[in-house]
Amino acid sequence: MLYSSLATIQLLHRNQAADGPLVRPVFVAGAQVGGGVDIIEAAGEAVTRGAAARLFANLMATPMKDSEQIFGAGVAASTVDNAVLLSCSAVAPDGSTGGLLVANGESNMTYKAAVKAGAPEGFLQFVEFPQREAVDVMTHMRGYLDVIIPRGGAGLIRHIVENSSVPVIETGTGVCHTFVDETADFDMAIDIAVNAKTSHPSVCNAMETLLVHEAIAPEFLPKLSWAMGEKHVEMRGDARAREICPEMNEATEEDWSTEYGDLILSIKVVPDLDAAIAHINKYNTGHSETIVTKNLENAHRFQREVDAAAVYVNASTRFTDGFEFGFGAEIGISTQKLHARGPMGLEALTSTKYLIYGEGQIR
Repeated sequence: MLYSSLATIQLLHRNQAADGPLVRPVFVAGAQVGGGVDIIEAAGEAVTRGAAARLFANLMATPMKDSEQIFGAGVAASTVDNAVLLSCSAVAPDGSTGGLLVANGESNMTYKAAVKAGAPEGFLQFVEFPQREAVDVMTHMRGYLDVIIPRGGAGLIRHIVENSSVPVIETGTGVCHTFVDETADFDMAIDIAVNAKTSHPSVCNAMETLLVHEAIAPEFLPKLSWAMGEKHVEMRGDARAREICPEMNEATEEDWSTEYGDLILSIKVVPDLDAAIAHINKYNTGHSETIVTKNLENAHRFQREVDAAAVYVNASTRFTDGFEFGFGAEIGISTQKLHARGPMGLEALTSTKYLIYGEGQIR
């Protein structure tokens, strides 16, 4: 476990016997970043917690050694109880052996690279079959697994959250909104909306629904429709939006709660800020929301009353990311409220251990 109260952390037992188990881990971290084996080869040194955080933050700039692209699309990196954790898609700590369980990742290359760089044999264990039954077994291994961080689609995450007896950190699902207030700068609003929808439509911080104040809808929506059309976005509007822009398809009740992960955008005209906040709090997933406005009072009220991990004023929801927030390699974006909320970096997986010295005191 990472302890925020200790002065140093040990990244890896460099001299540990190859066949010996690692100390039992507690939390698992994951990230999708570039990097190399230097993170392992730098292990064995006791470093300050700040230095460790900087080490992970520098992963993006770490060159590969031996020109081997051993980590493929992504390497997950964090410290777990004296061990460097490398993973891909889904990871869980195995308390019975002190090792790590990995499911559905570019596993073998990661493992071989780690061992080559000095990690002990057997420190990583693989779940070799992808059937859902394997997930169901893991979610009931309380006492052996300490936490599960599911990475995947909404169905997988919901299944694990609803059925797991092992503690879960829920991440990822994002039904994110942009509300264009009546005082919004049109050019700014369109730039923000286009970026939030089209820069990477499959990610969890992409916008799925745009709300626009009725006072500016007749003038604003045609401009937005043209900009989204240039990016080949399918627009699905409510009745009022389609009156203004007949080219829009009809939005259904299901659209308001759908994470499309695609170039599809639902659009609704709302009478005021109250209606915008109410709609967002009804349909969002607690991820990221933004308001485009020149009204500071409306901006503060929106941030105060919208229930989400990240609430923006005049900026794209696409910024909700651990690396963008300066947290280093990202584990995920928690959409729950405890113990972590929002983008999770290394610090989100720390805990506190109290070290008490006495001279015979009793209570």
